Amino acid sequence: MTTRVASKPSTAEVRGMNKLKSLILAVTAILTGSTAWAYDGSCLWLSGADNDNQAVITVPKSKSPTVAIAAEELNKSWHGEPLRLEIKRDKHLGNEGFRVYRDKKGLVLSANNDLGLLYGSYALLRDNAAGKAIALREETPAYNVRVLNHWDNLDGTIERGYSGHSIWNWDELPDVVSPRYREYARANASVGINGVVLNNVNASSKILSAEYLAKVAKIADVFRPYGIKVYLSINFASPMQLGGLSTADPLDKDVIAWWKQKAKEIYSLIPDFGGFLVKANSEGQPGPCDYGRTHAEGANMMARALKPHGGIVMWRAFVYSPADADRAKQAYIEFQPLDGKFDDNVIVQIKNGPIDFQPREPYSPLFGAMPQTDQMVEFQVTQEYLGHSNHIAYLAPMWTEFFDYVSPSSLKAIAGVANVGNDTNWTGHPMAQANWYAFGRLAWNPQLSSEEIIDEWMPMTLNYPENTPKEVTDGLKKMMLDSREAVVDYMMPLGLHHLFAFGHHYGPEPWCDIKGGRPDWMPPYYHRADSAGLGFNRSSSGSNAVAQYPAQLAKKLDDINTCPEEFILWFHHVPWDFKMKSGATLWQELCNRYQSGVESVETMQRQWTAAKPYIDPELWNDVNERLMTQARDANWWREGCLLYFQQFSGMPIPDNVTPPVHTLDQLKGIKLGISNYECPTPELLNSKR
Repeated sequence: MTTRVASKPSTAEVRGMNKLKSLILAVTAILTGSTAWAYDGSCLWLSGADNDNQAVITVPKSKSPTVAIAAEELNKSWHGEPLRLEIKRDKHLGNEGFRVYRDKKGLVLSANNDLGLLYGSYALLRDNAAGKAIALREETPAYNVRVLNHWDNLDGTIERGYSGHSIWNWDELPDVVSPRYREYARANASVGINGVVLNNVNASSKILSAEYLAKVAKIADVFRPYGIKVYLSINFASPMQLGGLSTADPLDKDVIAWWKQKAKEIYSLIPDFGGFLVKANSEGQPGPCDYGRTHAEGANMMARALKPHGGIVMWRAFVYSPADADRAKQAYIEFQPLDGKFDDNVIVQIKNGPIDFQPREPYSPLFGAMPQTDQMVEFQVTQEYLGHSNHIAYLAPMWTEFFDYVSPSSLKAIAGVANVGNDTNWTGHPMAQANWYAFGRLAWNPQLSSEEIIDEWMPMTLNYPENTPKEVTDGLKKMMLDSREAVVDYMMPLGLHHLFAFGHHYGPEPWCDIKGGRPDWMPPYYHRADSAGLGFNRSSSGSNAVAQYPAQLAKKLDDINTCPEEFILWFHHVPWDFKMKSGATLWQELCNRYQSGVESVETMQRQWTAAKPYIDPELWNDVNERLMTQARDANWWREGCLLYFQQFSGMPIPDNVTPPVHTLDQLKGIKLGISNYECPTPELLNSKR
């Protein structure tokens, strides 16, 4: 089958026409009083212009919806030389890989199946859109399971959702299927994501009812041509809550039978259903430990119900309890002794750090400690602890830092907690789209650098003219690459962690200590500030959490003089006058880091201002307003933390650090009336500060 598409202008011409179009529309809006035109960001990084290239695209004769999508995408956006797509058997490519090469007839994209052709098509279009030369290459994904975990509830709210309500319209399904589901699937497929967990890990058993499974099946139908499997978070007590049983004991024969029948029911509706994600015996969720059973016994029971159908169980290792004096040790204590006891279709899903998605954590020592058990990492794409949708925080540097310690080849799969909602631009903060994109690209190829990924994302998404001065684009790139470190510096430098306001995790509250509350939910539990120093002693003289790491690394972390300074307050209670590598005392260094974080945001503001003539005005204004909030927040963090810790250090704030303009009591009086489901507005923040 051969199709012709019209000749396409050069990348420079396309971007120039887009800018001209935007200018014309904007002027028209001003003259007519119309407000119809506005930047919306809904097209994400897929904003290619209509093609008029006359390049020849040849695709296999097929009735496959997936091949049809590949042809549609290429017809719309491919520019360059003639391209031929072929199904060509190659054992090295697997089910999802592809090869780009040239033969006597021209450029060829080949794969073992339709899905490989789709991924290859998106790769070629990505090169096109990012202004890259077409690379001849062979690609296969690092992992077979590359999933986004939605924390969406059935009532439309999203736990830690900072970009509106859920995109799943459960009340309308299955009769009404939103076109947004297809656009969402398209975005995921374009970066190689091949699975979606639709609902919150704090799951309602209703999701497994016949009513809701019919709704899930409709979403699965939309996703299928894009190679995306649907997964569900389940409530371990579903046999009781939904099935009327008196127990959820995983060794009870009636419970086992109930799950087997439920699996059969699901697969009759969704033949390619991916499996279950399970949060058990954590934060009040039911689980096998309620019945004196192990996590392995609970996971294996479910895995055996799914195995005849090809499904998997992703069993989360996010557990903690006051059983040990150090919460950071809990997952290792509970799971490491179970190594080798999980069935082969169980993957233990472990957060990247041992606590909870902090701005910087050492890697969880559970990675590598269970060599006979399949493991997967869980990253958080949504910015629960990184300024919600008010702050720029490009997270690829955080994730590549993790891979510096944990070999990608040691993992079986990868998951990311989604930052997607029903905001027009999907992610609330326009720049947060970069994190969705980066997660997909790293899930496909964890060897990619943060710089390579941002080099792809920026020109595709920001759509600045090709003649934009290099100093401007370099500034934008540096703004993104430095943003995570800036957040660490103005929030919790040197290994500090969990200093956030209680519950909603927005803003500083290192003083928070709610009477009767769990100690490990309170910041003083983590920072341990006193007149002697600061930090949690996890060395061999303290909780000995270092012993959970491999011997060579443990030795390095255990010694205050060799522990990397970015983790020093994580592993040590450090005297205030301890000399850091810079020559400054701990107190001086702490003050300098907070000051550096604030100054970094000010630099980001200047970099964004320099880009104003080259960025869509609606987009520029949106990001600029959020940067103003971020700058105020950074100062809030600096003042609150330094004034609080100064009470213990008894030392003056250095002259090079901007002196606080508020008192500690004033800062303690700031209370934000928000929940776990929203980001504070600038109006709310400004009314409180």
